[in-house]
Formats: sequence, structure tokens, C-alpha cells
Amino acid sequence: MTHVVTYYGMIEEKTFNRLQNLKLLVCDVDGVFSDGRIYLGNDGEELKAFHTRDGYGLKAVIKAGIEVAVITGRTSAIVQNRMQALGVQHIIQGEENKAAALQALCEKLGVSKDQVAAIGDDVPDLGMYEHAATKVAVKDAHPQVTRAANWVLNKSGGFGAVRELCDVILQAHGMQDGIHGASV
Repeated sequence: MTHVVTYYGMIEEKTFNRLQNLKLLVCDVDGVFSDGRIYLGNDGEELKAFHTRDGYGLKAVIKAGIEVAVITGRTSAIVQNRMQALGVQHIIQGEENKAAALQALCEKLGVSKDQVAAIGDDVPDLGMYEHAATKVAVKDAHPQVTRAANWVLNKSGGFGAVRELCDVILQAHGMQDGIHGASV
């Protein structure tokens, strides 16, 4: 088995090569963009922490011409606002059937399974893997997710996992120096 060297270490050449054909990156939110914790205030307000490096990486991938979507089982104004600020065009919230949601999105965009990468952290995200050739898990993902993934990142959710994925996607597309000038 041969490997490719990235900023974050080695990745299987087969996985790296699939990223060269990537047209759609699909992400879960809680546990991927955040550390999975939800902060609730006394008056019911909800807070989440997002890493700015993840935002920068995502904007760079979008600038590189790759479609980005989020599919999450929860509904949150915080997620809507953050993803819109990053330029994410496909924000699917409150969706428990992530497989059906991703299948519908792929049909809408005319994207085949071999052009899709999905990143998740927990069992509900396994549905996205059904329609993605590149199945990515954050470092601290549930064991079922890491077993199903063909790439487990070095970073945990909320701590740069999305950035790691985005950087390697850019490297696979020959843009390893990134696309600069994006504010997050």
C-alpha cells in the first residue's frame, strides 16, 4: 500500500487520488465543526464554538470550485448564520435521514458517488457514507464511524479537523499553498 505525504502526515494514495476528482464535500456539524458540546443558557439560548481555521479551509475549498454542503440532524440559527458567512450554498438542517438528503443533493448537482467526500463523527453520519466514495472521520469519532471510514483525520472535531481535510483536498487539487485572502 502506497501513501502520499501531506501537511498532516501520510494518507493512502487511493484516498488521495479520489480527492483529485472531488466535486462535493459534505459535512456534519456537531462533532465536526464543533467539539460536539452544546452550551445552553438559562433562557434557552444555544451557543457553539467554531474554529476559525476550519472556516478558512472551507472558504478556500469553495474558492477552488468545490461545492460544500452541511447536513445536520439539528436545526440551529447559529449553524445557518455561520455556514452562510462561510459561503456554504447547501445547508440542510433538521434532517435525520442523511442518506436520502445526500442522495437528493447529488442528483440535484449531477454529482456521482466517486466525486463526493463526507465527514462525520457519529452513527447518524453513516448514512452520508452510503453516497460518498471518500468517507472521512474526525479523530474522536464514534468507533462505528472510524471503522466505516476510509480516512481518519489526525484532528478532533472542533479542533481543526475540517481544516485538515480542506488542506489535503487543496493539495490533491495542486493548490497546496491554499487560496489566500479569505476572512473568516
